This record gives sequence, C-alpha cells and structure tokens, in this order.
Amino acid sequence: MSYQTISLTEEAGIATITLMRPEVMNALSTLMRAEMLDAFRRAATSARVVVLTGSGRAFCSGQDLGDGAKVAEIDLERTLRDEYEPLLRAVMDCPVPTIAAVNGTAAGAGANLALACDVVIATESASFIQAFTRIGLMPDAGGTYWLPRQIGFARAMGAMLFADKITARQAADWGMIWEAVPDAGFADHIATRAGALAKGPTVAYRGVKQALRQSYANDLEAQLALEARLQGACGLTRDFKEGVVAFIEKRAPVFEGR
Repeated sequence: MSYQTISLTEEAGIATITLMRPEVMNALSTLMRAEMLDAFRRAATSARVVVLTGSGRAFCSGQDLGDGAKVAEIDLERTLRDEYEPLLRAVMDCPVPTIAAVNGTAAGAGANLALACDVVIATESASFIQAFTRIGLMPDAGGTYWLPRQIGFARAMGAMLFADKITARQAADWGMIWEAVPDAGFADHIATRAGALAKGPTVAYRGVKQALRQSYANDLEAQLALEARLQGACGLTRDFKEGVVAFIEKRAPVFEGR
C-alpha cells in the first residue's frame, strides 16, 4: 500500500508508521488521519508490535490549521467525531503493543496521539505541549482523559491552562511517558525496545492492555473477574507452556505469539 503523508514498513514483526510531512512538523491533515487509520488497521493484522514516529525535527505538531477550509470554517466537532475518534480507537484498541517514538516536538493533538499509545519513549530534546488554549481551544484527541490519569489532576490542569512546554525528562519524572533517552542512539534504542516486544508473548500482552484499560471503569470485583478470564486464555497458549519449560530448563523462552 502506497501512502502520500506517511510510510508503513514491517520487518521482523515490527511495523513502523512514520509521519512524513516534515515541512509542517508532521501536522495532522485529513488525508494523514485517514492514512494512519488504514496503516494501524493493516499493521494490527500482521505485526507483533507497532511503532509510531515522525520524520524531521518533530513528532507531530497537531492539527494542520492550513488544511483545506479556512480555520474559522472548520467543523471541529465533526472532525473530532469522524476523523480523530476512529484513529484514536484504532491506536488504543490495537491488539499488539504500540510504541510512540517521540523524536521531537509533540504538540496539541500530536501530544495526545502519542499518549494514546501503550508506551511513549522520547528523545531528551523532545517536548510535549498542550497548546490548544494558545489558539482559543480546549484540549481534545483524548488529552483530557489520559493526562489527569497519568500525571494527576493538578498537573494536567496546569499543563492545559498555561500551555507550558513539558520537557521529555519532566514528562518521564511525572509518569506521563515511559522514558526519556539521549538523542544519540535513539533509533537503536527504539529498535531494541520494539524488538523485545516483537519476540514476546503476544496473547499475554493483549491481556495486559485490555486489563489495564478496563481497570479505569471496573470495580475490584469486575477487575478480578476480568483478570481470571484473561489469565485463563493465557494459560491455554503455546507461549505459556514454552515459558514454563524454559524456566525449568533455565534458558530464555522462545515465544511464537500464540
């Protein structure tokens, strides 16, 4: 499949989706959102991990305010419902682990797109900005859901009202992202992290994702029941049997993702 605004490659179980509009800091156009949605759906059927990253000096600067109609004529509610929501759901509901490899600025909807991934790894020079109030808008693209759960109400409120830049190191210290790593060797680090997940127990990872995401809505009784059901499914996999045998034989397991 050939795309105009992104690229999709797959190797050794790792699907990499790269935003390819560096001239506008990978701003999200209607076409880019549609292509990303297609790419995530395709990657979910064949890969064992999906990496989302940007080209050039930015990860994603958010909504492309120069895309199509004049800014004042954009139907923001329709755009969020019809274009952003399907994309965000495809990211969050992806059956395999997703990594946001944030190589530079992640602003507005671009920051919240990264937060929708399972794991966020950023270069130390990267930053996250809830930039919406700078143009008279409130945060969207799931930001008001994810951020208070990740960094707490007070920090989320401050980040959204003041639209201050949050450095990658600060984001890691706050628990907003998994880790901030040196710019030098970033690609190799992402390859190592993604490679580890690609070789891991895919069904178990799927259970982790489902259990954690549903825990926000469940009470303890419902969560315990969910854990039991998902663990039962893990116990029937070839990977569980391999994991036990490898443990007994004191060797590294070779998981097949089934």
